Amino acid sequence: MIYRREEERDHAEVCRVVERAFENAEHRDGTEHELVARLRKSGAFVPELSLVAEEEGRIVGHIMFTRIGLGEAPALALAPLSVLPEFQRRGVGSRLMAEGHRIAKELGYEFSVVLGSENYYPRAGYRPASEFAIKAPFDVPEANFMALPLREGLPAPKAAVEYAEEFFA
Repeated sequence: MIYRREEERDHAEVCRVVERAFENAEHRDGTEHELVARLRKSGAFVPELSLVAEEEGRIVGHIMFTRIGLGEAPALALAPLSVLPEFQRRGVGSRLMAEGHRIAKELGYEFSVVLGSENYYPRAGYRPASEFAIKAPFDVPEANFMALPLREGLPAPKAAVEYAEEFFA
């Protein structure tokens, strides 16, 4: 398995991966692939943090982190994380997150937030965002809105997340 930065030639295949990954997901709106396309065109896009997992020339997973406002803290939102159903539960998503977190830390980001499964994301170190006094800009169950400090000893941001407008289009 190769983990690498997404390239423009990957866009159509990534779209298919995102669609397939979410087709039977419990929490989905059916437009996750459109969100990826909108975010790529936004000012929040960080090309170094749009990654793919590739096996034998086939893209089987994708992750995207985009810039968010979080007080003074340089921060990111992880969204979405997509793995083809037949490759799920094989560590692909965990490896994509680990690689994204490593790159984000190198780029100087301090926090990553995610809105997702309270059973999955804690395995990568995510904890309820409320532990860092981070607030969502909309009503969401506390257990599903999580944050991860990318370095040790960071002060709590004590701020509300400001997502790119493309999240709400």
